[in-house]
Amino acid sequence: MVQGNNSIENYAKGLLKLALSKMSAQYDWQEAVPNTSEERIVQMLVDNQLDVVWYATTNALEEKLLPVRIPLYRGLLGYRVMMIKKGSQHKFEGVRNLEDLKRFSLGQGRFWADTSILETNGLNVVKVLKYEGLFYMLDGDRFDAYPRGVHEPWSEIQRYPDLALDVEQNLLLVYTNPFYFFVNKSNPELAKNIEQGLRIAIEDGSFNEYFINDPTIQDVLQKANLKNRIIIPLVNPTLPALTPVNDKSLWFDPYAD
Repeated sequence: MVQGNNSIENYAKGLLKLALSKMSAQYDWQEAVPNTSEERIVQMLVDNQLDVVWYATTNALEEKLLPVRIPLYRGLLGYRVMMIKKGSQHKFEGVRNLEDLKRFSLGQGRFWADTSILETNGLNVVKVLKYEGLFYMLDGDRFDAYPRGVHEPWSEIQRYPDLALDVEQNLLLVYTNPFYFFVNKSNPELAKNIEQGLRIAIEDGSFNEYFINDPTIQDVLQKANLKNRIIIPLVNPTLPALTPVNDKSLWFDPYAD
C-alpha cells in the first residue's frame, strides 16, 4: 500500500511504478489515501499498514524508517525563489551572496523545517503561525520576502489576486533537501528493489524523461528562469550524514543544458 493523492504524491507513485517496472519481481498495487498527518502516516509505515511512503528526509525519519537514498525530485525541492511585494524588485538588485541577503527580513511558518534552515544560516526570519497570513503580511510590508519552493509561488499569487505580490527575478536559495521513498526497516528487499529500479531508470534515461515531463517540473522550468539566477547556497542542519551529495547523477543541475 502507498500513501495519498496530490501532485507530489502522483509524481511519487508514477516514479515508483517506473522503478518497479524495471525489476522482475512482481508487486500488487493498492493505493491508500489516509487524510492524516505526516506523523500518523509514518506510524502506519512502522506498523506495516503501509509499504512505501515519501518525504523530505531528516535524521529523525531515517532513525525510524529505511530510506532509499535516491532523491525523487533530484533535489529540486531544496530550490527556493522569493515572493516579494510588487514593485520592490529594485531592493534586491544588489544582492549577490548570503551576507547581502541578511539585510532583509523573510517570512516563514513558525514550525516549518525551512525556518530552522534559514535561521541556521543567519537570516532574519519573521515567524507566523498561519500559512495564509504570510501573503497578507508580505502585502502589508511586514517583511521583505517570502521564500517559496520553485514550484509554488505562481499558483499561490493567482490565488490572491487582490494582493500586490510578485516573484523576485534574480536570486535562488539552494540547500540539499532530498525527497526519498521510505519503507519499513524490516523490508530491506523492497528498498533494494526500488533503489535498483531507480538506478536502472537513471542509466537508461527514463528517470530524467519522467522528471522533465512532469507538469509541475515543466512549470518550474518555464517560469523560474533557473539558469540565470544567482545561487545562494544554504547549509541544511538536518541533513543526514549518509546523504549521497557527491553522486552527481542523482541531482538536478540548473545550469546544465
